[in-house]
Amino acid sequence: MDYDLFVIGAGSGGVRASRIAAGHGARVAVAEEYRVGGTCVIRGCVPKKLLVYGAHFAEDLVDARRFGWQLSGKAFDWATLRDNVLAEVDRLNGIYQTTLDSNKVTTFHGHATLVDTNTVEINGERVTAKHILIATGARPLVPALPGAELGITSNEVFHLDKLPRKIVIAGGGYIANEFAGIFHELGVDVTLINRGDTLLRSWEPALRERLLMISMQKGIKFQFNCKMQSLEKTESGVRVHLADADPVDADLFLWAVGRRPNVEGLGLEAAGVELDERGAVRVDADSRTNVPNIYAVGDVTDRIQLTPIAIREGHSVADRLFGDKQWRVDYNCVPSAVFSNPPLGSVGMTEAEAKNNFGTVRVFTSDFRPMRNVLAGRNERALYKLVVDAASDRVVGAHMIGPDAPEVLQAVAIAIKAGLTKAQFDDTVALHPTMSEELVLMR
Repeated sequence: MDYDLFVIGAGSGGVRASRIAAGHGARVAVAEEYRVGGTCVIRGCVPKKLLVYGAHFAEDLVDARRFGWQLSGKAFDWATLRDNVLAEVDRLNGIYQTTLDSNKVTTFHGHATLVDTNTVEINGERVTAKHILIATGARPLVPALPGAELGITSNEVFHLDKLPRKIVIAGGGYIANEFAGIFHELGVDVTLINRGDTLLRSWEPALRERLLMISMQKGIKFQFNCKMQSLEKTESGVRVHLADADPVDADLFLWAVGRRPNVEGLGLEAAGVELDERGAVRVDADSRTNVPNIYAVGDVTDRIQLTPIAIREGHSVADRLFGDKQWRVDYNCVPSAVFSNPPLGSVGMTEAEAKNNFGTVRVFTSDFRPMRNVLAGRNERALYKLVVDAASDRVVGAHMIGPDAPEVLQAVAIAIKAGLTKAQFDDTVALHPTMSEELVLMR
């Protein structure tokens, strides 16, 4: 065999697996057809979060006046933010490539296809490997509707020549809400249309209801239970035709209706790799496919589509194959966030899930106006919620919406993962004055 491990896809999961396997002494190669770094670094979490930071200055500059700052001549230049964000992406891309090179991982730049269970073809060249890891991620889903190609996806949104005057975003999940917040703060007229009747379907209802209320107060428009029929090109942009409502016109249309695993064109059939009912690569608890020497990690398996999960899955595979370290990824109590405006953070069970699991639960909430918002004259309230198993007093869920909620949530996730009780939360002295002190003051 030419290699001990061949990785298809140099995103977060693939790069981690490659680095760890090489560190254990394995001969490793990785193929990437786009740019090293994957969705998160190149066209996802990182550039998105930088846009969130940039957009939030719109409110910060307004609030600054109440704190004594006299500002004049404010102006926003989209090209400056866009180009600086893309430059940071370039920098990170280089760091990821350097990581592979310094660990003596061979990089093939091109599309890789499985020829059989041990052979991969890239740009006409065939190589063999004892083990193969599929880490090709996922891509934005674009429905098969007439004119669907007139819309863009999150892949293209970071490269806009100019900001639109009005944007329509299709979807109700985290990507739709995050870009709704970004564009609105940058002065764009935003309408979010959703085929369902709620935002963030799997999230704690109190949080998604609060986000909807605040977003509407800010001026973001929502249309629910909308069945899209087609997109039509107009002189100024695009017209969205709906089944039971009037058409909606916009300069730009953004698809944010979900993501689909990248399984096409990989030669999975030739190698005999099975897909599940969702079209993702089917794997077991060790990330092994039905073919004993072929593994898959990250979004292509559609388990939990989060970068830290892909990293752990790739690390686990490499450790087990080459490091004699037998461990599995624990998918219990995985924290998540939505970087909307304001952001959300969540870990553990919702109230409904806890009731289904334990029967009797106790729920504690703190609904408050952050100190900064008070002085700024911003009537925007935060909401923290703890869900407790009544029998054991263990805190089994924490959910929050408000400034810096994801930053606060990370520390809370440690406590919940460790199985701490509400009494232990109560015994912890509050750090005053902070928003996070609310977590230990709920009675």
